[in-house]
Amino acid sequence: MPAQAADPVDQKLQEYRQAAQTFGKTLKGELQAAMKQGGPMAAVSVCNQRAPEIAARLSEETGFTLRRTSLKPRATPPSDWERAVLEDFEARRADGEPPKSIEWHEVATVDGEERLRYMKAIGTQEVCLTCHGSNIDPALEAKIKKLYPEDQATGFEKGDIRGAFSITAPLGG
Repeated sequence: MPAQAADPVDQKLQEYRQAAQTFGKTLKGELQAAMKQGGPMAAVSVCNQRAPEIAARLSEETGFTLRRTSLKPRATPPSDWERAVLEDFEARRADGEPPKSIEWHEVATVDGEERLRYMKAIGTQEVCLTCHGSNIDPALEAKIKKLYPEDQATGFEKGDIRGAFSITAPLGG
């Protein structure tokens, strides 16, 4: 009996999960280093500059479109389909599902092309609250407002869904 080819959706989902994990670990490592060197003021600058650079580098390396988004965005508002998924993530968390296990995918036809869309929830950790919590240092808050004039990404508590990694690419490519 000939070997079965791997399901292209499952194969691509594994690649997406790896890309999301790499993005998260890379950014977290750089943020932790910035916090140690220069505290929260340095970390917010790293996030502002490096998060888009990391996403762009990973997108180029993988051929995927990779980004972060949130219902309360700091920089990258969700598309309509991302908003619907994020709202579903919130409902799942409210039903007791831990953010670290919340993910979603679908195959959608976009402009005549089958694309795999994937989102993975980003849980709010204790360290996130320095910049995304309710009690932000006034000087840090001023810097955040300067870097992100439309910022909505505050008021989170540990365990909240801060946002999600969003990854898309043609299914066949």
